[in-house]
Amino acid sequence: MGNTETIILVEGLTKVFRVGSEKIVALSGVSFDIPRGQICCIVGTSGSGKSTLLNQLAGLEKPTKGRVTIGKRNISTMSEGALARFRQQHMGFIFQSYNLMAAMTALENVSMPLIFRGIPKNKRELTAKKILDEVGLSRRLRHKPSQMSGGQQQRVGIARAFVGSPKIIFADEPTGNLDTKTTVEVMGMMVRLCKGQGQTLVLVTHDLEIAEYADRIITMRDGEVVDDRLNTPSISPADAEEGARDEK
Repeated sequence: MGNTETIILVEGLTKVFRVGSEKIVALSGVSFDIPRGQICCIVGTSGSGKSTLLNQLAGLEKPTKGRVTIGKRNISTMSEGALARFRQQHMGFIFQSYNLMAAMTALENVSMPLIFRGIPKNKRELTAKKILDEVGLSRRLRHKPSQMSGGQQQRVGIARAFVGSPKIIFADEPTGNLDTKTTVEVMGMMVRLCKGQGQTLVLVTHDLEIAEYADRIITMRDGEVVDDRLNTPSISPADAEEGARDEK
């Protein structure tokens, strides 16, 4: 991959789950690297190992063998406490089910990651307002999740992931609950934000159309990488986002 700096290095990653007396191999000796600033999509059907791989990359599960290095840190051997702090500083997460706090407003949900960094309330809110404006939700600051559409809730989820300017964004089926039009808007938004700040996006999906937004597509099957190719995105973020601003 040329001279581009590697941000994620995966070496011989194996994950075996035990179910009773049975062993299930979820990952089998997976190795690859991701350069800084790449939009990388991991695709595969249910049971292919793609979600297990994402959990390994994010340090949410420990490997049976092998390791994941982020920057210069081997996260596979870090303690839970050290990993939690590392994630707070360097990672953002976007989920299929949004994972917003129901009792909190959009502004409070987006501000939350900054609380763990000890940032004062006035600065937290200014930063959260700015990113909410970036995702077209400047008129929804005081709305709670129940007062927003699925697309609006996912935009809050995106704003929350980006608010702390993490080096890496992990997205697990981020458009799984959205209609086609909203999916296009949300994907354009994520790519635009990552490209604008030089962030790395690792996206897991079963949807090959979503993969077309990526710079690179890694295909998983039965716990192994069966294809790994560079891709020229077919849709520009600007085109995808047309109409993503707040409804008048």
